[in-house]
Amino acid sequence: MTSSPQSCGLVAVLGAPNAGKSTLVNALVGQKVAITSPKAQTTRTRLMGIAIEGDTQLLLVDTPGIFEPKRRLDRAMVSAAWEGTAGADAVAVVVDGKGGIGPKVRAIVEPLSDRKEPKLLILNKVDIADKPRLLDHAARLHEMAAFEETFFVSATTGDGLAEMKAALAKRMPAGPWHFPEDQVSDATDRMLAAEVTREQLYHQLHEELPYASAVDTERYLERDDGSVEIHQQIYVARDTQRAIVLGKGGQRIKEIGATARKELQELLGVRVHLYLHVKVKPNWEEDRMLYRDIGLDWVE
Repeated sequence: MTSSPQSCGLVAVLGAPNAGKSTLVNALVGQKVAITSPKAQTTRTRLMGIAIEGDTQLLLVDTPGIFEPKRRLDRAMVSAAWEGTAGADAVAVVVDGKGGIGPKVRAIVEPLSDRKEPKLLILNKVDIADKPRLLDHAARLHEMAAFEETFFVSATTGDGLAEMKAALAKRMPAGPWHFPEDQVSDATDRMLAAEVTREQLYHQLHEELPYASAVDTERYLERDDGSVEIHQQIYVARDTQRAIVLGKGGQRIKEIGATARKELQELLGVRVHLYLHVKVKPNWEEDRMLYRDIGLDWVE
């Protein structure tokens, strides 16, 4: 008895901020590999989720949302998003089905008309979208770019995901898998730890903390007893922001640390000792070394 031939390919997941790309990637993988937040522009780097569909391994590049860049960090994120499509076996464009087709969506779809990669349109959030409006969106988007297929899905409820995943798998080229069957992401444990803490900053502080904050895992040590010791620096731009992160009597950062530590223990499968420090660095967005540490290329 011979085993079925394996297939493996790269799927670039593009979309405007808050289209639901990270939630979609997590759903396809079957567990959390990318952080999610109601706050736009949560994803900053090209994180890869690894999903299995039969004999096919799907390498899902969860790119940062594409938007009009105003700062160096913005330019680095948008550059990372477009670079994530290079050499892809398929480009999945995720559009918020509940929203409209405004400038942010057109800025992604129109440039794709010149790209040779196979393009699939994913209209997300169908569970809360107006059905006639969805069909209108699909028609208008097909006029902008030659999408080979359209899928109506909900990354939150799972509607339509099985069909979409199967269709992606059929498009992947024959070849050996790039990663072991039980690996779900190419992110290092250091990067994963920083992302988990950053997600808690977004969830617990909401609009209190501006988007311009960063988390850097400075030390990641495996102790003799099998547990992991993690030291992280949270960078903010002003003293007032530091006070917000710390909270009254240091209570807020304790809550952030406790929640992040619990999640990391579940993800890593070992006991975690997490130490958080908050540092005011007015121009952290101009720190070339920090870009490297958080996984972005420096752009001029």
